[in-house]
Amino acid sequence: MPDPRESPEWLSEADLDVFVGQFDDLGFTGALDWYLDRNWELTAPSEGAALRMPALYIVGDRDPVLAFAHTIEALDALGRVHPGLREPVILPGCGHWTQQERPDEVTAELLGFLQSLPAPGQPGATS
Repeated sequence: MPDPRESPEWLSEADLDVFVGQFDDLGFTGALDWYLDRNWELTAPSEGAALRMPALYIVGDRDPVLAFAHTIEALDALGRVHPGLREPVILPGCGHWTQQERPDEVTAELLGFLQSLPAPGQPGATS
């Protein structure tokens, strides 16, 4: 990916300073481990289990993760192992940092999702 000439409008210098400060203090290994071996190790005991809780997936159509091999196919198949997954929300023109790039849209989607859930103790509520 090319180096950007300037920060995107949704990322202020103050925001960037906070992120850089966190990685200065803690390093970047934890973030990478989650996406590499650690994630698979932690979820191995659940291999093949169906996830039944309601879930919402929001992604930007410019997220580089969507370009990874088989990501679109995996997203399509996700509903088979996660029957509680709602229709994925794909934000056009949005990249990986959906909550920073499109905070109003992400908030609206999350609120709509939460409002659609049955109250605890109601039929259809999960524990």
